[in-house]
Order: sequence, then C-alpha cells, then structure tokens
Amino acid sequence: MSTPLRDELARFLAWSAAVGYSPDTVRIRETTLGWFLTWCEERAVEAPRDLTRAVIERYQQHLYHYRKRDGEPLTYGSQVNRLNPVRAFGKWLLRENLVLADPAAALVLARPPRRLPQVPTPQQVETIMNGADIATDAGLRDRAIMEVFYSSGLRRAELLSLKRQEADLIAQVLWVRLGKGRKDRVVPIGERACAWVRKYLDQVRPHYVQGPDPQVLFLMNVGHPFTKSGLTSRLRRYVRQAGIARGSCHVLRHAMATHMLENGADIRYIQAILGHSDLETTAIYTHVSIVKLKEVHAATHPARMRRAPATPPPSEQDYAALTRALDDDDDD
Repeated sequence: MSTPLRDELARFLAWSAAVGYSPDTVRIRETTLGWFLTWCEERAVEAPRDLTRAVIERYQQHLYHYRKRDGEPLTYGSQVNRLNPVRAFGKWLLRENLVLADPAAALVLARPPRRLPQVPTPQQVETIMNGADIATDAGLRDRAIMEVFYSSGLRRAELLSLKRQEADLIAQVLWVRLGKGRKDRVVPIGERACAWVRKYLDQVRPHYVQGPDPQVLFLMNVGHPFTKSGLTSRLRRYVRQAGIARGSCHVLRHAMATHMLENGADIRYIQAILGHSDLETTAIYTHVSIVKLKEVHAATHPARMRRAPATPPPSEQDYAALTRALDDDDDD
C-alpha cells in the first residue's frame, strides 16, 4: 500500500545509500522502518504531519510490551535497534522540511543493565577450537575461522567480507576494509592462525571454488560465501560442545581482548586492534603503528606469548571499559 510516509521512506533509503551508509545499514533501516510504518498505518498515521512525538512514544511502549511467538519480550538491544532507524528517519523528515519539528528528538532510549559476560579461559578456547574435525574440509575451514577470530578479534561482519588478498600471511596482518563505521584498519594476526589459514587455502578452498571465484577468504560451500546466520550456527555448535552456554563468533573476539588485557596489554592497543574509535576510559584516541600493535600482540596474546608479563593485573575499570565497548558490537 502506498502512503505519503511510504513514499518518503523510499526517498530516505535512497538518500541513506547516496550519502555513504553501508548496504547493511540501508537494509536494516528498510526492514525496521517497514515494521514501524505498518504499525503506524494500523493507527491511520500515513503522512509525515501525522508523525508526532506522541505517536513515536506509543510505538516505544508497543515494543516494550511486545511478545514474540515464544512468549519472550524483545531484549533491550532489539528495542533500541528498532528505534534508532525511527530517530534517523525523524531527523531526515525535519531536514527535508516535511515536519515542523523532529518527532523523535525527545525520545529516550532504554539503557540495558550492564553485566560482565562469561569469558572462556584460554584452555576453554582451545577446547572450542579442538572441536572441529580437521580431517574434513568443513572442519579444517572452521578451525581456520576460529583461529582468525581468536587471534585478530575481528567482528563477524568483518571476517565475512575479508577477501583473500586482504590476508597478508607473510606480514601477518589483516587489512580490514570498511569495518564498523566504514573505517579501515590493519590488524595483527599470529603465526598459528596464519598456519591454519594456509592449510585452508592449500587443502580446502580450491574444493569450494567452481566457476567465478567469489574472492572472499572463507566459503560456506561450493561457490558461496558464508551468511551471517550460517557462520553463527556453525561456531555456536563448537561453543556448546565446549560446555559454554551461549555465544558464538563474539565469544572468541571477547576472549582475545580479555586475555590480552589480563596478560598486560595496554587497553589503548586492544582498542586499536578491535577497531573502537574510543573507550569510556580513554579521553583521546591514541593512534599507534601496526609495528607496535604487532609487538603488543606477540607479547600478550596467549597463542604467541614469549614470556609471562611483569605487569600488574588489569583493574576493574579496565574490565568494565572493555565490556562496554564490546557490548556495542554486532550480535552473533
């Protein structure tokens, strides 16, 4: 059904793409705002002038009381993820002079309780990775993927889009192109992870390439890159087999950051490896060279440590800052 708000949504999505928002962001905006406009149309809210602060606050209440098919409410994170595109749409309507005031300007988003996650120990990480049957193509590939996650701390979306030529196994670095926030960065990767990636490239990947090469490093099956859900489901199985109740890709990213922190890495270097623009305990972002990052990675990553660090244990503030930062990443 075409309504004035639907027409403006189409223009908003085209504008989002034109000014450089990622295809994933545009797709998420299209989906979540589609849900929002369906809710609005059920209440005869069909034009920009009908979109008021009271309407958006009612929608926020609707999300709070909404129950999924299994009877569970939406998580705080899911509620915020549905409301953020509404806020962006409201700002755009005001910018286009389609409303007299931003209807979402006063919206207050819920802040979920912050809890320290259960991070696997280095021994548990080894158990997770040893769960892959490396006698099979899929198992060897999965082992290489998990080694990359734990060594480099990549986000799920960053690993999915990583191309073969962006993994420099000689220099032992990964070139992350247009990571979160559309930012590039260079990330160290350890010798052990490089060795597993080489085995995958030599022994497995050629079996998965038939016809045009998709160019991404890791392939899910013949000729097809991984999907987000496909990668999550495979890694979740290994995490569960290791006796860890929840998590998948992000467990290894979080474990890497936490173990490096415990082994003496300065939180600023962890910040740079993870690709965070800032941490709440860091007033000004400190730019560091890839050479220094590689030195810190080699000295503090459990898979590469040459000696025990002579540094005091990390403070609770450092743990909390790291947790807050990792909390903002993609769900997996």
